[in-house]
Amino acid sequence: MEIGAVIQTVGEVVDVMGVVAIVLGITYSMVDAGVRGLRRQRPIYTRFRRVLGRAILLGLELLVAADIIKTVAVTPTLQSVTVLAIIVLIRTFLSWALQLEVTGRWPWQKPTDDDETTEPVERTA
Repeated sequence: MEIGAVIQTVGEVVDVMGVVAIVLGITYSMVDAGVRGLRRQRPIYTRFRRVLGRAILLGLELLVAADIIKTVAVTPTLQSVTVLAIIVLIRTFLSWALQLEVTGRWPWQKPTDDDETTEPVERTA
C-alpha cells in the first residue's frame, strides 16, 4: 500500500470520527436533557445547548483536521488548497459562533469570575 492511500484512509477515519462525535453528542445531550426533565433537575435547556455545542465544536475540529490531512498531504494543488482554505474559514467561523453561544464570550476573551464553570447547584428548602 502506498503512502498516499494510507494518508487518504487516515483522513477518512478522522472524518468518520468527527461525524461520530457530533452524532454521539446529539444523542447524549438529548438523553441528558430527557433524564434531567424527568428528574426535574434544572437547568435543562442551557445545559442541553452547552453539551450539544461542545459536541459540535469537537466534531468540527475533527472534520477540519480530516480535510487538512486529505487535501494537503494527498493532493496539494493550488485549487485543492484554495478549497481547503475556504472550508477551514467557514468551519472556523462556525466554531467561533458556537463558542460564543456555548460560553457567552469569544474564544480569545479570558473567562471572568462571573462565568459559570460548573453547573449551578439546585438548593432545596
